[in-house]
Amino acid sequence: MGKHSGHNPGWRKRKMPNKFQKGGKSRRVEEEKVAPASPSPTSSGELPEEEVNGVASEDEIVYKETSMYDKLLMALGSSSQAVAAAYRQRKRQEEGKSDSDSEEGEEEEVDDDEDGSESSSYLEDTDDGEEGGDNAMKGKLKDPATEDAKSEDYEDNSASDDQETSDLDEQETSDSDIDEDLEIHSQSAVDGSICLSSFGIHLEHKLTEAEVESLSKKKWRYKWDVPAAGMSKGKWAGTGDCCIKDVNPDASYDLKQKLYKHWLDVYNTSGGKDFHSSRQRLFFSLLNSYRDILHCNKKPFYHRGSEEDSSVMDAYIMHCLNHVFRTRDLVMKNDAKVAKLQENAKNEILTDDSLRDLGFTRPKVLILLPIASIALRVVKRIIHLSPPTSKVSVDHMDRFSREFGSVEARDNEDERDLPPGGQNFVNEKPHKSTKPGDFQVLFGGNSKDDFMVGIKFTKRSIRLYSDFYSSDMIVASAVGLLRKIDEAKTNKEKDVDYLSSIEVLIIDHADVITMQNWDFLKSVVEQLNRQPTKQHGTDIMRIRPWYLDGHASFYRQTIILSYYSNPDINNLFNKHCTNYCGKVKLVHEYKGVLPKVVQQVRQIFQRFEGDEIMNIDDARFEHFATKVFPKIKNSVEGGIMIFISSYFEYVRVRNFLKSQNASFCLLHEYSDQKDISRARVWFFEGKRKIMLYTERSHFYHRYKIRGIQNLIIYSLPERKEFYPEVVNMVDGSQDMACTVLFSPFDLLRLERIVGTAPAKRMITSKMNLFSFA
Repeated sequence: MGKHSGHNPGWRKRKMPNKFQKGGKSRRVEEEKVAPASPSPTSSGELPEEEVNGVASEDEIVYKETSMYDKLLMALGSSSQAVAAAYRQRKRQEEGKSDSDSEEGEEEEVDDDEDGSESSSYLEDTDDGEEGGDNAMKGKLKDPATEDAKSEDYEDNSASDDQETSDLDEQETSDSDIDEDLEIHSQSAVDGSICLSSFGIHLEHKLTEAEVESLSKKKWRYKWDVPAAGMSKGKWAGTGDCCIKDVNPDASYDLKQKLYKHWLDVYNTSGGKDFHSSRQRLFFSLLNSYRDILHCNKKPFYHRGSEEDSSVMDAYIMHCLNHVFRTRDLVMKNDAKVAKLQENAKNEILTDDSLRDLGFTRPKVLILLPIASIALRVVKRIIHLSPPTSKVSVDHMDRFSREFGSVEARDNEDERDLPPGGQNFVNEKPHKSTKPGDFQVLFGGNSKDDFMVGIKFTKRSIRLYSDFYSSDMIVASAVGLLRKIDEAKTNKEKDVDYLSSIEVLIIDHADVITMQNWDFLKSVVEQLNRQPTKQHGTDIMRIRPWYLDGHASFYRQTIILSYYSNPDINNLFNKHCTNYCGKVKLVHEYKGVLPKVVQQVRQIFQRFEGDEIMNIDDARFEHFATKVFPKIKNSVEGGIMIFISSYFEYVRVRNFLKSQNASFCLLHEYSDQKDISRARVWFFEGKRKIMLYTERSHFYHRYKIRGIQNLIIYSLPERKEFYPEVVNMVDGSQDMACTVLFSPFDLLRLERIVGTAPAKRMITSKMNLFSFA
């Protein structure tokens, strides 16, 4: 967007641009039920209550009264005799009757339905279903050419030809992905490994009404804490039973064998030692507990944290690959069972709950990232960590590198996968830059913040830019997904039902997303796991019951990775992450960054009180207007810079200064370059007494402001390194001063700057003024 995001951050406005305002202030799509082709249950008539519940146990009664599965069977039964027969069979089983009861009375009905059974059965194989994805459509299917046309935004004509060829190749080599594992395990051992793995245990759990009610209250109690490996002042805290335990390495850490072997080879090749106690292996075991996780102290790759960042990234990528591959194994195993059963009973609709392994749609993993250069880094690592037999070919890799890479990366024709250590791929510019090193690394590549790409895994290949409904993973930005959501609201032919069956959500570099527009990401998360508006060809008899009951959000694992935590991130984790397995979060103590202030500046921290967080902005403004501004208004000296973290606060202070006829200039993230240059000159030459400077402007530009004699930090910055950077810009005076306003609600920001222990004392002390030199 523009030259790069830092110079044109229009998407980061909290107010939605006009093109997105169609449909009102709310961007949420009304939650709708699945709409089958048959009439609704009310039109077909429900069975009498005594017939449904007559002889069932108490537990079964509770389940049947709340299950949408039986309602869908009744609805479909009105237009399909085969489905109706299956429903009657379920009822006979519940009533204790044998399958042969009333067989004579139904024989003629079954015979009549043989010729038309294809219209109601979705158990036939498809050209695109051999990989075992959730959206392996059965029965009446859309033409593959039509499906390819849906992805015209992502593939050109030549790419479509490549996809057709790839489909033929997959058909010839996709009998079973489990064949490769047969060299180590028998088929029964593979089946058992799926059932006994964390993957199987997590997805096969059936929630009770009491559990659903408890989860809906969104109240969490952290009962345990364990020291975090590699962090001297960090510890993991969690709900429920402790999930951080010693793991038997002989069990491959619950990974598929081929994934484990390849990961171990990659680790050893990169020079790693003792994989079993490595940071990435330990974090993977935590992810494999399938709990919601908040890692709020991940040092990013662009801030001298390449090794730590890469270890965490490797862990969540392996977790995602393991989830996708196990999903495919399970579906393929059940496909074989269904095919075998249908040979003996052509007109029977399967009602075995053990075969219910699908979601509404195929995509199971969603990875949300802030900018395209980070997406390139993640996708390259996904390819690198995929086993060699699974990436004989990588479709559309050239196009992906061209669209997501930097100018330097596009010119480098010899660019290959990232090295095993996960080093950053961005090439530094040859000329010397005055910007900090972390800024050059983060924004040195493609900083586009509007992107979305699907990834499909087959037995022998990885396909980028696959149609979203045939993808296993989706890598996207919040801006890119929100565009699709709003397009679906204005165009009824479009939808985002591919978000309905996400089971693993990764939000990486959440701290960078907070510098864009957090409301966009929040809206995307709210759209996940809603019941779809269309059927999308999925075999409804294979859909897991908790999808049909509307409980999918309780099974979704959300993993939030960030450089720091703030109220927005905590709120998302507490209110929109409702995994029944529980939560784990990192609690960390900070040393502070005050020693990095090299200028001899008196730093005065002024605490103001606020009764509740909803009124804290008003309290901050009141304190500034009555306690701080009168002192600078009557001062004859200029060079006063007011640093503000929020754009809303900036607008409020700007309007106040206008009302006071103050001499000031502006430097914010939406300023034109011409206005920025003029404001900096005016301030340095003393033509303007006050400058307003926002944190997001500093994040995207890192300007060196000259002429500052008195610094007022209206609201503490979110990023701790910004505090010494801004304070060290104060110069030109023997009595340099910095005034910082804070409240008890600013504890998270305050502890990152002054340290955890001093911050707690400053919040609880009877004194309101604190000085640091």
